[in-house]
Parts: sequence; C-alpha cells; structure tokens
Amino acid sequence: MLWVLFLLAAWAVAGTACTRLCLAAVRAAAVDADTGRGRELTLYEAAFLSGGPRRVADVTLVAMARQRRLLLAHTGWATVVDPRGRDEMERSVIGAIGPEGQSRIAPVRATAAAADPVRGIAEGLVRAGLAVPDSARTTVATAVRQVRVAAVAVLGLGVAALLTPLPPDMPRHLVALWFALPLALTLSCLAVARVEIHPYSRWASPAGQRLLGALTRTADGAADDRTYLTSVAVRGVRAIGEPDLRAAFAHRESHDRPTGGAQGA
Repeated sequence: MLWVLFLLAAWAVAGTACTRLCLAAVRAAAVDADTGRGRELTLYEAAFLSGGPRRVADVTLVAMARQRRLLLAHTGWATVVDPRGRDEMERSVIGAIGPEGQSRIAPVRATAAAADPVRGIAEGLVRAGLAVPDSARTTVATAVRQVRVAAVAVLGLGVAALLTPLPPDMPRHLVALWFALPLALTLSCLAVARVEIHPYSRWASPAGQRLLGALTRTADGAADDRTYLTSVAVRGVRAIGEPDLRAAFAHRESHDRPTGGAQGA
C-alpha cells in the first residue's frame, strides 16, 4: 500500500499550500476593505504611490521650478534661485544640490529620493495601509508560487504511485483518480486566485490604487497649478507641458541610463 503514503503526502502538500494562499488572501482583503475611505492624498503621497521615491523627487523639482524658486535648464542642470525650502522635501532637494547652488538633475534626484523625508512618507503610507510594505509586498505572490509547486509535486507523487507495485484488486486508473483530487484542489485555487485576488503594484496597495484612481480622474481637464502637479505625480514627467522643462527631464533620463563607460558629473 505504498501508493497510500504517496497519496497522503500529496494531500498534505496541496492542503498546506492552498491554506497558506487562502489565509494570505483573507489578510490582504481584511486590510484593504475599509482602508483609505474618506482620506485625501497629499501631492507627495500620490507621487510615491504612483512611482516610488524618485517620483516624489521629480514632483518636488517640478513644483519648485514652476514657482521660479529653482531653475531647471534644458541641459540637465538644476540651479537654486530661492534657498529657503518650504517643506522637508524642498529642503532635501536644496541640500542635494549643494552649497554651490548648482548641480546636475540626475544626482539631485537620486539623493533626494533616498533622503529621510521620502522614507517618512513611505512609512506613513505603509501604516495607513495605502503602500505595500517590503515584508508583505510578495506575500500573496509567494503563496501562489507555493501552490504551483504543490501542483507539480502532487503530479509527481501520482506518477510515482502509479509506478509502484499495486495490489491485484486495485486498478491503476482508480489510483490516478485519487490523485486527481488534490491536483484539482491546487488548480482550482490557482484559478480562483487569478480571478479574485487584486494585483498589487510595486508601491500602492489596492486601497492606495483606489485613491490614485480617483485622483487621476480629478487631474483631467483642469489647468490650475495643483491639478498640473497632481498630473505629474500620478503620470510622471511625461505629463509636463512646458518644452524647456520637459527637455530638462529628458536630459536627466538619458543621463540615468547606464553606459559602457563612466560619465562625468
């Protein structure tokens, strides 16, 4: 009756993996059910949820440039006009430019994105359930992968059971049918997960994505400064309308791309 041991092992593998997936999905749904209702995102929060730390730095640079407190040249250089930052992010950008008051945009962006103010924004969004924490970002995805591995394991155990000697009164197709049950369990869990479990973006949880969706709808059509910056926050620098300012960020993007040799600053 060696095949029975294989069958028990198949049920144990399938049951454990499917239970983990169900628990991960339930926890994610419980957190997201009422999270963010009635809450409004700040400009920096919207930028983080849409594009992460570097998007926050981009929005700060654009906001300061539109207010003529920072000059962003089409050559990819940033120059400080007003050294008094109005919030922590602006002070972080000014500090990243340095005491000479001028620097390339690419290193300023990288330094500001790694600064304490951005980490504070990220931590606040994680606590609010709007951003995906590093520890939980792949919880559901990991559980799905475990179910896939379990399905393969059940199939392998079934093949191994069919290759072992069976009692004369036990037809092999009946053994295969027994193993089809845990295999069907794993495959059905994967099918349900594909349909029902909400995908996480890299930065925003489903609750954060809902708020971003509402913010994106309000960013269409209006032309005031707040709406303009909101559009940059959720869509990135491609939403910039001014040709010179857009050229500055296009130069930044080409500077960020890795090349075969070293680049001078």
